[in-house]
Amino acid sequence: MKRNILVTGGSGFIGTNLIKFLKEKNHSVVSIDNYSTGKRSNNIPGVKYIEMNILDINKLKNRDFDVCFHLAAQSRVQPSFDNPINSYESNVTGTLKIVEWAKINNVKVIYAGSSSRHQDPSQSPYAMTKFLGEEICKMFKKSFNTNIEIARFYNVYGPNEAVDLKFGNVIGIWRKKIENGEKLTIIGDGEQRRDFIHVEDLVDGLYKIALSKDSNSDAWELGTGVNYSINQLYNFFKAKFSIDFERLSDQPGNYRETMRVNDDSLKRLKWEPKDRLKKYIFDLEINN
Repeated sequence: MKRNILVTGGSGFIGTNLIKFLKEKNHSVVSIDNYSTGKRSNNIPGVKYIEMNILDINKLKNRDFDVCFHLAAQSRVQPSFDNPINSYESNVTGTLKIVEWAKINNVKVIYAGSSSRHQDPSQSPYAMTKFLGEEICKMFKKSFNTNIEIARFYNVYGPNEAVDLKFGNVIGIWRKKIENGEKLTIIGDGEQRRDFIHVEDLVDGLYKIALSKDSNSDAWELGTGVNYSINQLYNFFKAKFSIDFERLSDQPGNYRETMRVNDDSLKRLKWEPKDRLKKYIFDLEINN
Protein backbone atom coordinates (compact mmCIF):
# COMPACT_ATOMS: atom_id res chain seq x y z
CA MET A 1 0.00 0.00 0.00
CA LYS A 2 1.44 3.36 -1.05
CA ARG A 3 1.71 5.84 1.82
CA ASN A 4 2.36 9.56 2.06
CA ILE A 5 5.37 9.95 4.34
CA LEU A 6 7.09 12.95 5.90
CA VAL A 7 10.73 12.66 7.01
CA THR A 8 12.17 15.41 9.18
CA GLY A 9 15.94 15.73 8.79
CA GLY A 10 15.58 13.96 5.45
CA SER A 11 18.90 15.19 4.04
CA GLY A 12 20.95 13.88 6.95
CA PHE A 13 22.73 10.54 7.30
CA ILE A 14 19.84 8.38 8.52
CA GLY A 15 17.18 10.37 6.68
CA THR A 16 18.91 9.85 3.34
CA ASN A 17 19.13 6.09 3.83
CA LEU A 18 15.52 5.94 5.02
CA ILE A 19 14.19 7.95 2.07
CA LYS A 20 16.10 5.79 -0.41
CA PHE A 21 14.46 2.73 1.16
CA LEU A 22 10.99 4.33 1.13
CA LYS A 23 11.30 5.28 -2.55
CA GLU A 24 12.28 1.71 -3.39
CA LYS A 25 9.02 0.68 -1.69
CA ASN A 26 7.18 3.16 -3.96
CA HIS A 27 5.96 5.49 -1.21
CA SER A 28 5.41 9.22 -1.71
CA VAL A 29 8.01 11.07 0.37
CA VAL A 30 8.42 14.67 1.50
CA SER A 31 11.49 15.82 3.45
CA ILE A 32 11.87 18.90 5.61
CA ASP A 33 15.38 19.92 6.62
CA ASN A 34 17.02 23.21 7.58
CA TYR A 35 20.36 21.95 6.16
CA SER A 36 22.30 22.85 9.29
CA THR A 37 24.00 19.46 9.04
CA GLY A 38 22.08 17.77 6.22
CA LYS A 39 23.48 18.05 2.70
CA ARG A 40 21.67 18.98 -0.49
CA SER A 41 23.94 16.53 -2.29
CA ASN A 42 22.05 13.78 -0.42
CA ASN A 43 18.76 14.74 -2.10
CA ILE A 44 17.15 11.90 -4.07
CA PRO A 45 15.22 12.40 -7.34
CA GLY A 46 11.45 12.00 -7.01
CA VAL A 47 11.35 13.31 -3.44
CA LYS A 48 9.91 16.70 -2.46
CA TYR A 49 12.53 18.56 -0.39
CA ILE A 50 11.42 21.58 1.61
CA GLU A 51 13.94 23.80 3.40
CA MET A 52 12.26 24.33 6.74
CA ASN A 53 13.02 24.38 10.45
CA ILE A 54 10.88 21.88 12.36
CA LEU A 55 9.83 24.77 14.62
CA ASP A 56 7.84 25.97 11.59
CA ILE A 57 6.07 22.65 10.91
CA ASN A 58 2.66 24.34 11.06
CA LYS A 59 3.55 26.22 7.87
CA LEU A 60 3.46 22.90 6.00
CA LYS A 61 0.14 23.20 4.18
CA ASN A 62 -2.07 20.93 2.07
CA ARG A 63 -0.25 17.71 2.83
CA ASP A 64 -2.13 14.58 3.86
CA PHE A 65 0.48 12.39 5.55
CA ASP A 66 0.08 8.89 6.96
CA VAL A 67 3.43 8.70 8.78
CA CYS A 68 6.10 11.11 9.99
CA PHE A 69 9.60 9.83 10.75
CA HIS A 70 10.93 12.50 13.11
CA LEU A 71 14.71 12.31 12.70
CA ALA A 72 15.62 16.02 12.82
CA ALA A 73 17.72 16.69 15.92
CA GLN A 74 20.96 17.94 17.36
CA SER A 75 22.38 14.45 17.45
CA ARG A 76 25.88 14.58 18.95
CA VAL A 77 27.04 14.66 22.57
CA GLN A 78 30.09 16.92 22.43
CA PRO A 79 28.59 19.68 20.19
CA SER A 80 25.69 19.88 22.65
CA PHE A 81 28.07 21.32 25.26
CA ASP A 82 28.96 24.14 22.86
CA ASN A 83 25.34 25.18 22.31
CA PRO A 84 22.86 23.70 24.79
CA ILE A 85 20.17 26.19 23.74
CA ASN A 86 20.27 24.85 20.18
CA SER A 87 20.02 21.30 21.53
CA TYR A 88 16.95 22.27 23.56
CA GLU A 89 15.26 24.06 20.65
CA SER A 90 15.91 21.18 18.26
CA ASN A 91 15.31 18.20 20.51
CA VAL A 92 12.64 19.47 22.89
CA THR A 93 10.76 22.43 21.40
CA GLY A 94 11.07 20.98 17.90
CA THR A 95 9.70 17.62 19.03
CA LEU A 96 6.83 19.33 20.84
CA LYS A 97 5.95 21.17 17.62
CA ILE A 98 6.03 17.95 15.59
CA VAL A 99 3.82 15.89 17.90
CA GLU A 100 1.31 18.74 18.31
CA TRP A 101 1.12 18.98 14.51
CA ALA A 102 0.72 15.19 14.29
CA LYS A 103 -2.10 15.25 16.88
CA ILE A 104 -4.00 17.88 14.93
CA ASN A 105 -3.46 16.15 11.57
CA ASN A 106 -3.84 12.54 12.74
CA VAL A 107 -0.38 11.45 11.60
CA LYS A 108 1.54 8.52 13.08
CA VAL A 109 4.96 9.63 14.38
CA ILE A 110 8.08 7.49 14.66
CA TYR A 111 10.41 9.41 16.99
CA ALA A 112 14.18 8.93 16.89
CA GLY A 113 15.03 8.28 20.51
CA SER A 114 18.51 7.63 21.88
CA SER A 115 20.23 4.88 23.84
CA SER A 116 21.51 7.69 26.10
CA ARG A 117 18.06 7.27 27.69
CA HIS A 118 19.59 4.43 29.71
CA GLN A 119 22.27 6.72 31.16
CA ASP A 120 22.02 9.65 33.56
CA PRO A 121 20.42 12.33 31.33
CA SER A 122 22.15 15.11 33.26
CA GLN A 123 25.51 13.96 31.84
CA SER A 124 25.10 16.15 28.75
CA PRO A 125 22.69 18.60 27.10
CA TYR A 126 22.27 16.03 24.32
CA ALA A 127 21.25 13.22 26.67
CA MET A 128 18.89 15.46 28.63
CA THR A 129 17.17 16.94 25.59
CA LYS A 130 16.69 13.55 23.91
CA PHE A 131 15.30 12.22 27.19
CA LEU A 132 12.85 15.13 27.34
CA GLY A 133 11.90 14.50 23.71
CA GLU A 134 10.95 10.93 24.61
CA GLU A 135 8.95 12.12 27.60
CA ILE A 136 7.01 14.58 25.43
CA CYS A 137 6.15 11.73 23.05
CA LYS A 138 4.96 9.54 25.90
CA MET A 139 2.88 12.38 27.34
CA PHE A 140 1.13 13.02 24.01
CA LYS A 141 0.58 9.30 23.54
CA LYS A 142 -1.01 8.94 26.98
CA SER A 143 -2.77 12.29 27.39
CA PHE A 144 -3.96 12.90 23.83
CA ASN A 145 -3.97 9.38 22.37
CA THR A 146 -1.57 10.55 19.64
CA ASN A 147 -0.20 7.70 17.54
CA ILE A 148 3.50 7.86 18.48
CA GLU A 149 6.16 5.16 18.65
CA ILE A 150 9.68 5.73 19.98
CA ALA A 151 12.54 4.02 18.15
CA ARG A 152 15.60 4.09 20.36
CA PHE A 153 18.79 4.34 18.29
CA TYR A 154 22.20 3.03 19.28
CA ASN A 155 25.47 3.95 17.51
CA VAL A 156 24.52 4.12 13.84
CA TYR A 157 27.08 3.77 11.05
CA GLY A 158 27.03 3.13 7.32
CA PRO A 159 26.75 4.85 3.91
CA ASN A 160 26.36 8.65 4.02
CA GLU A 161 27.56 8.88 7.62
CA ALA A 162 29.08 12.25 8.53
CA VAL A 163 32.84 12.11 7.89
CA ASP A 164 33.47 15.10 10.10
CA LEU A 165 35.56 15.92 13.17
CA LYS A 166 32.73 17.75 14.95
CA PHE A 167 29.47 16.15 13.84
CA GLY A 168 30.67 12.63 13.02
CA ASN A 169 30.31 9.65 15.30
CA VAL A 170 33.52 7.86 16.27
CA ILE A 171 33.74 6.05 12.90
CA GLY A 172 33.11 9.26 10.95
CA ILE A 173 35.66 11.16 13.04
CA TRP A 174 38.27 8.48 12.51
CA ARG A 175 37.60 8.35 8.77
CA LYS A 176 38.18 12.10 8.61
CA LYS A 177 41.41 11.80 10.56
CA ILE A 178 42.68 9.15 8.15
CA GLU A 179 41.80 11.47 5.25
CA ASN A 180 43.81 14.21 6.98
CA GLY A 181 46.78 11.93 7.63
CA GLU A 182 46.32 12.22 11.41
CA LYS A 183 46.46 9.68 14.21
CA LEU A 184 43.18 8.32 15.50
CA THR A 185 42.09 9.57 18.91
CA ILE A 186 40.92 7.33 21.72
CA ILE A 187 39.12 9.11 24.54
CA GLY A 188 39.95 7.88 28.03
CA ASP A 189 40.95 4.24 28.50
CA GLY A 190 39.10 3.09 25.37
CA GLU A 191 37.22 0.42 27.30
CA GLN A 192 33.89 2.19 26.93
CA ARG A 193 31.65 -0.11 24.88
CA ARG A 194 29.13 0.75 22.19
CA ASP A 195 26.36 -1.17 20.41
CA PHE A 196 26.99 -0.33 16.73
CA ILE A 197 24.02 -0.70 14.37
CA HIS A 198 24.29 -0.54 10.57
CA VAL A 199 21.99 2.08 9.07
CA GLU A 200 20.37 -0.43 6.71
CA ASP A 201 19.26 -2.53 9.67
CA LEU A 202 18.08 0.60 11.48
CA VAL A 203 16.00 1.69 8.48
CA ASP A 204 14.45 -1.76 8.23
CA GLY A 205 13.50 -1.51 11.91
CA LEU A 206 11.98 1.94 11.42
CA TYR A 207 9.90 0.69 8.52
CA LYS A 208 8.63 -2.29 10.51
CA ILE A 209 7.58 0.05 13.33
CA ALA A 210 5.74 2.28 10.86
CA LEU A 211 3.79 -0.61 9.34
CA SER A 212 3.05 -2.43 12.58
CA LYS A 213 -0.19 -1.99 14.50
CA ASP A 214 1.66 -3.15 17.61
CA SER A 215 2.58 -0.46 20.13
CA ASN A 216 5.41 -0.33 22.64
CA SER A 217 4.63 1.30 25.99
CA ASP A 218 8.29 2.40 26.25
CA ALA A 219 10.38 2.22 23.05
CA TRP A 220 11.50 -0.12 20.30
CA GLU A 221 15.20 -0.76 20.90
CA LEU A 222 17.15 -0.68 17.63
CA GLY A 223 20.59 -2.05 18.45
CA THR A 224 22.39 -5.25 17.43
CA GLY A 225 22.61 -6.60 20.98
CA VAL A 226 26.41 -6.82 20.57
CA ASN A 227 28.87 -4.20 21.73
CA TYR A 228 32.53 -3.46 21.14
CA SER A 229 35.03 -1.42 23.11
CA ILE A 230 36.60 1.57 21.40
CA ASN A 231 39.92 -0.27 21.68
CA GLN A 232 38.44 -3.19 19.71
CA LEU A 233 37.13 -0.75 17.13
CA TYR A 234 40.61 0.73 16.84
CA ASN A 235 42.06 -2.73 16.21
CA PHE A 236 39.69 -3.13 13.23
CA PHE A 237 40.90 0.20 11.83
CA LYS A 238 44.55 -0.67 12.51
CA ALA A 239 44.20 -3.99 10.67
CA LYS A 240 42.73 -2.18 7.66
CA PHE A 241 44.73 1.06 7.57
CA SER A 242 47.90 0.36 9.66
CA ILE A 243 47.34 3.57 11.58
CA ASP A 244 48.52 4.70 15.01
CA PHE A 245 46.50 6.41 17.75
CA GLU A 246 46.87 8.94 20.52
CA ARG A 247 45.02 8.80 23.80
CA LEU A 248 43.14 11.88 25.08
CA SER A 249 41.65 12.67 28.45
CA ASP A 250 38.14 11.47 29.10
CA GLN A 251 35.30 13.83 28.16
CA PRO A 252 32.06 14.73 29.94
CA GLY A 253 29.07 12.74 28.70
CA ASN A 254 31.25 9.80 27.61
CA TYR A 255 29.22 7.00 29.23
CA ARG A 256 30.74 3.59 29.74
CA GLU A 257 28.45 1.20 27.88
CA THR A 258 25.51 0.88 25.54
CA MET A 259 23.81 -2.31 24.40
CA ARG A 260 20.25 -3.10 23.36
CA VAL A 261 18.30 -3.75 26.56
CA ASN A 262 15.50 -6.00 25.28
CA ASP A 263 14.39 -8.10 22.31
CA ASP A 264 10.92 -6.60 21.75
CA SER A 265 11.80 -5.46 18.23
CA LEU A 266 13.09 -8.93 17.33
CA LYS A 267 10.22 -10.90 18.85
CA ARG A 268 7.28 -8.61 18.09
CA LEU A 269 8.39 -6.99 14.81
CA LYS A 270 10.42 -9.93 13.45
CA TRP A 271 13.36 -7.56 13.02
CA GLU A 272 16.72 -9.23 12.34
CA PRO A 273 19.74 -6.91 12.73
CA LYS A 274 23.20 -8.15 11.82
CA ASP A 275 26.64 -7.40 13.26
CA ARG A 276 28.30 -5.88 10.17
CA LEU A 277 30.87 -3.66 11.90
CA LYS A 278 34.12 -5.48 11.14
CA LYS A 279 33.23 -6.08 7.48
CA TYR A 280 32.12 -2.47 7.05
CA ILE A 281 35.46 -1.15 8.28
CA PHE A 282 37.46 -3.63 6.19
CA ASP A 283 35.51 -2.57 3.09
CA LEU A 284 36.08 1.18 3.64
CA GLU A 285 38.04 3.15 1.07
CA ILE A 286 39.60 6.41 2.26
CA ASN A 287 40.58 9.30 -0.01
CA ASN A 288 43.67 11.07 1.29
